[in-house]
Amino acid sequence: MEGATTFRLVLIRPSHYDDDGYVIQWVRSAIPSNTLATLNSLAMDCARRQVLGKDVGIVVDCYDETNTVLPIKSIIRTVQKAAAGMVALVGVQSNQFPRAVDLATSFLQADISVVIGGFHVSGCLRMLPDIPVDIQAALNKGIAIFAGEAEGRLDLIVRDAYHGRLKKVYNFMDDLPGLQGTPTPFLDRTIIDRTFGRMSSFDAGRGCPFQCSFCTIINVQGRKSRWRSPDDIEAVIRSNLRQGVRRFFITDDDFARNKNWEAILDRLIVLREDERLPISFTIQVDTQCHKIPRFIEKAARAGCRNVFIGLESINPDALIAAKKRQNKIWGYRKMLQAWKDHGCTTIAGYILGFPQDTPGSIAQDIEIIKRELPIDMLEFFYLTPLPGSEDHQTLTAQGVWMDSDMNKYDLEHVTTAHSCMSEGEWSQVYKTSWRQYYTLEHIETVLRRAAAKRLNMNKLMYHLLWFSGSTTIDKVHPLEWGVLRRKVRKQRRCGMLFESPFIFYPRRVWQVTSTCVRWAFLVWTVYRIRCRVENASTRLEYIDTALTPVADQEEGSLDLMQVHADSCVHPHITKQKAAIV
Repeated sequence: MEGATTFRLVLIRPSHYDDDGYVIQWVRSAIPSNTLATLNSLAMDCARRQVLGKDVGIVVDCYDETNTVLPIKSIIRTVQKAAAGMVALVGVQSNQFPRAVDLATSFLQADISVVIGGFHVSGCLRMLPDIPVDIQAALNKGIAIFAGEAEGRLDLIVRDAYHGRLKKVYNFMDDLPGLQGTPTPFLDRTIIDRTFGRMSSFDAGRGCPFQCSFCTIINVQGRKSRWRSPDDIEAVIRSNLRQGVRRFFITDDDFARNKNWEAILDRLIVLREDERLPISFTIQVDTQCHKIPRFIEKAARAGCRNVFIGLESINPDALIAAKKRQNKIWGYRKMLQAWKDHGCTTIAGYILGFPQDTPGSIAQDIEIIKRELPIDMLEFFYLTPLPGSEDHQTLTAQGVWMDSDMNKYDLEHVTTAHSCMSEGEWSQVYKTSWRQYYTLEHIETVLRRAAAKRLNMNKLMYHLLWFSGSTTIDKVHPLEWGVLRRKVRKQRRCGMLFESPFIFYPRRVWQVTSTCVRWAFLVWTVYRIRCRVENASTRLEYIDTALTPVADQEEGSLDLMQVHADSCVHPHITKQKAAIV
């Protein structure tokens, strides 16, 4: 019988709960999971190499809960029919840990081995002297935890699970593996089709050299650049093209600091320009990337169409306090213009809640950004002491209050006190900031800038709809958004009662209907703005402060520089101060 010689390995990327305790999931999710793709390829490699012996086959099942209602009972039956099996909850972030534990409990009750890995357990074991309460509670339930990266280690976990000797803790945080020659991330088209835009993902490298105190990447993946070879990247691209996937999210926290960036981009340029392969991708970079010779030019030629930038703040004091010294506000406009000149859509992250922030200062800074920086999309986050970051380590050591509910550590909730704002004020600032940036007037301004630069208006319109509507209509961050929200009445957070079907379903019908109506109105409104902009005879002549070419001697006159002049060390600002004195 086939089941008697089969090991069933189930890989699940969990979602997390909304404030009402329902799992956040969609018919189509926005962002693909690179961790799921990485573990899937490593697991398939284990199967090919027959790590359990020639007589035992390994069958791998993958689920992304952000776009799939997990068939928990079916998974249990499938694993129980096999000779042995294991459920691995992969890439689990802090906000996903409570959901991961709830899922693990369901499988443990069916006597199925479960292991949880990802940033939460890895960051906590790396940065804290003791195992925190939530992870210890998971261990007490019988859940195994895996800290570190799975390259070269998955064989061990699979063998231990097969032989019934799974350890409580696997900690590889002091031994980060190389990436060259390891199996490259891959997901089957059936899983990719559940993402909006049919996008896959891969990491070209890991590690970041900077020291941002709020960041977990530098502590979990290290500060040393580790990278894949151009051959590895080409293999990822070609394997996906064979199944009709041509759009990618390169998940390096900072691709510009991947020491192999140029060789990788050169290979992608060959694929695009010599072989005419229709590939495009999104990358994440820092604000100094434009100073790297040829970087932006080659990224655009290689297929970069969208770029995420860690802007974080326009207050130099806040950046210095967070050890983000690489961000120089006087270079923001030049950097953003360089990306726009090469046809790329810019998406910038902005953190709310640095110690110097007040409701008034945040509102003032957002208006300056709208007026003087050619950013397309701006996404807001609470300053959050994420487990695995230096901030979390410091507050833990000092005994400062932090919310104990990990589900709130999604960068969308207040999780600790602020020196200048109450919890209510901070929460209101977060909501107001989204509305302040994504006014219809500013959406039109962003589209006018794009038209003047001959950029893809259709793509930009959908991005603006995505970022403006997700927070105001679906009440989730754009990076957690998807198409058509799912809510399953009986998939609710452990400890919360199931609602009566007579209450749940009528309310759900109303929610879906009203949401669709609001989305339709927003789409129609923004579409009309786009048509007005595209049909304007003077669209190519549009110019404003943000698009005006940067002249160093004029930078000091911008509000961007003047509002925080006391904190600036830009040479032209320094000269102005000296002249005043």
